[in-house]
Amino acid sequence: MPHETPLITTLVAGFGLAFLFGLLAQRLKLPLIAGYLLAGVVIGPFTPGYVADMGLATELAELGVILLMFGVGLHFSPRDLMAVRAIAVPGALGQITVATSFGTLMGWMLGWTLGAALIFGLALSVASTVVLLRALQERDLIATDKGRAAVGWLIVEDLVMVLALVLIPPLAGLLGGVPIPVAEEAEIVAEAGIGIGPIAATVLITLVKAAAFVALMLVVGRRVIPWVLHTVSHTKSRELFRLSVLAIALGVAYGATHFFGVSFALGAFFAGMVMSSSTLSSQAMRETLPLRDAFAVLFFVSVGMLFNPGVILTAPLALVGTVVIIVGVKSAVAYYIILGFGHDHEKGLTIAASLAQIGEFSFILITMGVKLAIVPTEARDLVVAGAMISILLNPLLFHLLDRRAVRKAAMGAAVDAPTPGP
Repeated sequence: MPHETPLITTLVAGFGLAFLFGLLAQRLKLPLIAGYLLAGVVIGPFTPGYVADMGLATELAELGVILLMFGVGLHFSPRDLMAVRAIAVPGALGQITVATSFGTLMGWMLGWTLGAALIFGLALSVASTVVLLRALQERDLIATDKGRAAVGWLIVEDLVMVLALVLIPPLAGLLGGVPIPVAEEAEIVAEAGIGIGPIAATVLITLVKAAAFVALMLVVGRRVIPWVLHTVSHTKSRELFRLSVLAIALGVAYGATHFFGVSFALGAFFAGMVMSSSTLSSQAMRETLPLRDAFAVLFFVSVGMLFNPGVILTAPLALVGTVVIIVGVKSAVAYYIILGFGHDHEKGLTIAASLAQIGEFSFILITMGVKLAIVPTEARDLVVAGAMISILLNPLLFHLLDRRAVRKAAMGAAVDAPTPGP
């Protein structure tokens, strides 16, 4: 009997089926993402036949998110991040508030507890890193003003979700789930006689850890990481250079999560951002591109594996409402916030389309809610189904924007054309 190799089997099934269904999607003139998602559905637990290892698939997909955010950081300097803070911070917070409110109201109307409805609403409020960045990269928008604003918006959303992931476990009892003991360090702070409770101590510790990580990267990382790259480049070994880039990206991402409680994605982003000050940042981007694209495919496959097709038949109206909040409400809020800050329609439409989907943080949030017995499994099925539909609709939204830009350019050319003489 052959020994079991779940990692190799999952990689073979994921990449093999993603290729076949991606090729089929290309022939049918559908987004490649549609093929990757379908590949995940086929090897998921809700369809007959082979079932891939979900835990391994999720971890492999996380590698794609790390490498993608690292690549974005390479294009994004601290100056760029500060330049968009005026729109990214209030915009992201405003959109999260509105989308969470709509999702909470919907969950309450479905008969869930307030805690379950709140987590469901939060899960609908945050966009997918992978989907947003892929859309921007395909159109060379990341380095533009619109792209920087969208990425800054996304980073603020991720920071809010990191805080939510830290707060939900100690608040599980209040939210209607299984109570989780407050972390020992939070109890120590709360009992130190400074007048705050365990929950407030948890928030304080989270913010201090995040601030410490950012400070470490901006003060120490900006000197050490470029120095390491330049030192390795003098060896003239392309293999060593590629290895150093991957070691830095993955090492910083892991360290950010393990020591500071920051997400893998944000850790990788800051690693790339401090590396962007090096003259070798372009070479670092080229070296990580193939791996980034490969593992990003596994992210979409892992989303497809979570999809339970039965929700379409058991809760069709709830599914429609979920999609409307993700694609309609979130987009409308983002668009009008952008206009409210005095920006043009083009920027508003681009950011609205970029954020009209959900992804990895949504799955983490809703899965945590289920594990803590706060959220019913129906909520998880709705979030995953809404994610799949919104991810499939996202390329269509950008296609409509592209057609609008072409029509606008054609109309401008017609207006500027000289009038024929008599």
